[in-house]
Amino acid sequence: MIPGLGALTQDTLWCFSQVKGTVEVGATEADIISTVEFNHTGELLATGDKGGRVVIFQREQESKNQVHRRGEYNVYSTFQSHEPEFDYLKSLEIEEKINKIRWLPQQNAAYFLLSTNDKTVKLWKVSERDKRPEGYNLKDEEGRLRDPATITTLRVPVLRPMDLMVEATPRRVFANAHTYHINSISVNSDYETYMSADDLRINLWNFEITNQSFNIVDIKPANMEELTEVITAAEFHPHHCNTFVYSSSKGTIRLCDMRASALCDRHTKFFEEPEDPSNRSFFSEIISSISDVKFSHSGRYIMTRDYLTVKVWDLNMENRPIETYQVHDYLRSKLCSLYENDCIFDKFECVWNGSDSVIMTGSYNNFFRMFDRNTKRDVTLEASRENSKPRAILKPRKVCVGGKRRKDEISVDSLDFSKKILHTAWHPSENIIAVAATNNLYIFQDKVN
Repeated sequence: MIPGLGALTQDTLWCFSQVKGTVEVGATEADIISTVEFNHTGELLATGDKGGRVVIFQREQESKNQVHRRGEYNVYSTFQSHEPEFDYLKSLEIEEKINKIRWLPQQNAAYFLLSTNDKTVKLWKVSERDKRPEGYNLKDEEGRLRDPATITTLRVPVLRPMDLMVEATPRRVFANAHTYHINSISVNSDYETYMSADDLRINLWNFEITNQSFNIVDIKPANMEELTEVITAAEFHPHHCNTFVYSSSKGTIRLCDMRASALCDRHTKFFEEPEDPSNRSFFSEIISSISDVKFSHSGRYIMTRDYLTVKVWDLNMENRPIETYQVHDYLRSKLCSLYENDCIFDKFECVWNGSDSVIMTGSYNNFFRMFDRNTKRDVTLEASRENSKPRAILKPRKVCVGGKRRKDEISVDSLDFSKKILHTAWHPSENIIAVAATNNLYIFQDKVN
C-alpha cells in the first residue's frame, strides 16, 4: 500500500466499457482506448478511441459532498471527433484514431477540449441545453417558414423546459500543418496558444487562427538519410508560457525557451543520462527511447518514461535523473521475444498525482505500477474484470522471475503481453485514477472507511 494513497478500491467499483458505459464489451479494434484525460477540476473524464470517438464521463453531482460515498462517473457525452480520411497526394490513409485529448480550463458554462488524430487537431465545445425557444413569428412549431400573409398577430418567443441535451460542436479545425504523425498536443499556460508535435517538427498555434501556425522546432535534416532521432513527446511548462520540453527517441530531453529565439532548434537545457557500457546491447537504443514526458504540477521536475523505467529529472540538474524507478526490470531477459512480437515498441504513458508525490505508469498483463517518491515504496496492481467487484480492495501483485513461485505470485513466463496498460490519468486533486486496459476503462479510488 502506498502511504497517503490508501487501499485502492474499484470505484463502487465501476468497470466502464468504452462507449456503452457498462461492463458488457464489444471488443472491436475501433473500441480500443487510445487516450485518457481528466479535466482541470476532475469532474469530467474524457477518453478517445481508435474509432475516432470521444466519450466524456461526468462525476455524479449529488454525491460530491458526501464523505462516505464518492461520486461515480457516468457517461455524459459521446461524439465522433475524427473520421477516416485519404491523402490523395501521398496515397495514404489517415486513421481516425484519437492520439491525444487536452482540456482547456473552464471559463463559462461550456467545456472546451482539444482532440487530435495523426494530422488534424480540433477544438470542441461541449455544452448543455435544457430549454428550447417556442413561439416564432416566421416559423411554425416544426421549423417551417410561414406565409407572411397568414401572420396577423405578433408573438414574443419564449423558452420552454426540455430534457437535458449535451451537445458537442467543433469550434475550430487546425489542419494541414503536419507532414508526419502528431504525437503530442499541449495547451500553454497563457490559454491563448497550444503546440502540436510530430516526429520532426513542433508547431505553435493560436486558438483563434486556424489557417496558419508557427514552426518552433524543426529537426528534419536536409538529407533524410542522416536522420538519427525523432521527437516522441512534448509539453509546455505549467506556469511559464515561454518554456517547453520535448523528448527524443535517443532518450534525451531538451528544454527550450521561446524568448531566446523564434526557432527553438537550439535548446536551453539538455537532459541525458550517460549510458553504462556494461549494459550496452542490441536493444539499448530501442528501450532508451522516451515514450512520454510530463512536467510536475509544481513545474520543478520533469518525468520521463522509457520502456523499462520511469525517471524524474530536476530542471536544475541536466547530467542525470534524481530518481529512477524500475517498472518491469524482469522483462530485460525477454527483450528478444518482445522485439519479435513488436511489444518493445509499445509507448507507455506516465502521470503524477495531484501533489507530485506519487507516480503511476502501466505495464503488461493489465498491471500498473505506483511509486511513492517520499517513502520509495512501490506497488503493482491489476486492472481486470475478474477482480472488479464493487468496493473490492485491489491486492498487490508480484512477478516471480525464477526459482520457486509463491501462491500469490505470477511467473514472468505467464504474463499476457496482449493485455497492456498504456494510458492512465490521475484526478488533479483526489486519489482517483483512470486506467485504460484495451477497450475497458477502469476507475479506482482510495478506500473510504
